[in-house]
Amino acid sequence: MKHKLTRVAVKIGSNVLTRPDGTLDVTRMSALVDQVATLHKSGIEVILISSGAVASGRSEMQVSKKLDSVDQRQLFSAIGQVKLINRYYELFRDYGIVVGQVLTTKENFSTRRHYLNQKNCMGVMLENSVIPIVNENDTISVTELMFTDNDELSGLIASMMDAQKLIILSNIDGIYNGVPSDPASTVIREIEHGSDLTDYIQTSKSSFGRGGMLTKTNIARKVADEGIEVIIANGKVDNILVSLINHPDETVCTRFVPGSTPVSSIKKWIAHSDGFAKGEIHINECATEVLNSDKAVSILPIGITRIEGEFERDDIVRIVSHEGNNVGVGKANCSSEQAKEAMGKHGKKAVVHYDYLYIE
Repeated sequence: MKHKLTRVAVKIGSNVLTRPDGTLDVTRMSALVDQVATLHKSGIEVILISSGAVASGRSEMQVSKKLDSVDQRQLFSAIGQVKLINRYYELFRDYGIVVGQVLTTKENFSTRRHYLNQKNCMGVMLENSVIPIVNENDTISVTELMFTDNDELSGLIASMMDAQKLIILSNIDGIYNGVPSDPASTVIREIEHGSDLTDYIQTSKSSFGRGGMLTKTNIARKVADEGIEVIIANGKVDNILVSLINHPDETVCTRFVPGSTPVSSIKKWIAHSDGFAKGEIHINECATEVLNSDKAVSILPIGITRIEGEFERDDIVRIVSHEGNNVGVGKANCSSEQAKEAMGKHGKKAVVHYDYLYIE
């Protein structure tokens, strides 16, 4: 294979690994492992973000009493994750490839220390030719702490691990310019930064996954803006992964064109930290305009009109415009109390420094 690709993140969705009855599709799983093994043997580092624990557990036992959705998810994922990782272990072992399990939660991305611990763990695995297999730890993730689905998790992992490409495998060929079931609809092959897709995105969720195409698109946009190429393709198409790497122009998929401006590691973390914000910094019209320009600027006390919530230095905060719209997220350089004291004054240090600020 001739390519310059050295690291790719591959997300395999629930609908790719699940049969119509909700159980694990082992045949499809085996075919995807064959493809990942081909990429691995060609010198590409692969990080696998795999759904399928709940489907794997569902076929293992019959529940004697009625459980609510959270209890059911915790039970099936606890049983199913063992079965799922063991299946991956056996399939990859046939190729002489070692795999390692990484179970994570949304909270593990909320602090820089936890974030870097995960990054280091997976970095060591890749250095030693081990394929990390990542999944959300559904046994301890309850509703408010859950990722939207593994699309969100895959975006975080691709960004954190500086992957050159994120491939999201779903059960449709990509993003269509109409309803996918309509024969007149076709797949949008390439999406540039700033393209308006509101007329095309279906808000319905898939049968077994928690997220829909809207989630995939939002994640894909954010990751592509960070300089990572994102591809949405059909994981049920034979040899799809190898085709996407070797013959991308001939393979039906949707490609999000990566941004050309490099994004620092700290900004990548901050870009995905909106869900962990402890407070809000409201800014005036002038500060909003400057932030939305091409200038590299920090948020100074003079431009702040209001502080909401309580936060400490180094906490993540949302930046809100004078019109009430989210402008971005950043890492606070002081506490909310100190920010309130300095608010509206000249000559004070930045409340959010440009190096720790991500504009949406």
